[in-house]
Amino acid sequence: MREPTFFVLASLADGRKHGYGIIKDAEDLSDGRVRLKVGTLYAALERLTAEGLVATAGDEVVDGRARRYFELTDVGTTSLAAEAERQAMNAARARARLTQRAARAKVAAATAPAKVATA
Repeated sequence: MREPTFFVLASLADGRKHGYGIIKDAEDLSDGRVRLKVGTLYAALERLTAEGLVATAGDEVVDGRARRYFELTDVGTTSLAAEAERQAMNAARARARLTQRAARAKVAAATAPAKVATA
C-alpha cells in the first residue's frame, strides 16, 4: 500500500470526513509528508470505493458548496490494520538490525588495537 493511500484510510479510521477534511488530516497524520491535491484525492477515493475499502457516507451543502463524505468500510478497516501491522513489523526488523550494527561497532571498537602516538 502506498503512503498516500495509507493516510487516506487512516484519516477515515476515526469517522466520516469530506474531501478537505481528509486532505488536512492526511497531512497532519504524516507530519506534512503527504500533501494530497484535490484531483489526486478524488481519484484515490474512487479507486478505494471500487475496491470496497471506502464508501460514500452522505452529502451536504455548506455555504453553497456541496460536500461528499466518505467512511472506512469493514474491509477497509481490515486492510488498514494489516498494513499498519506490516509497517510495524518492518520497523521492528530495521530497529533490530540497527541495534545489531551498533553492538558490532561497540565490540569492534573495544577489540581494536590501540593506536600508538608517534612523536
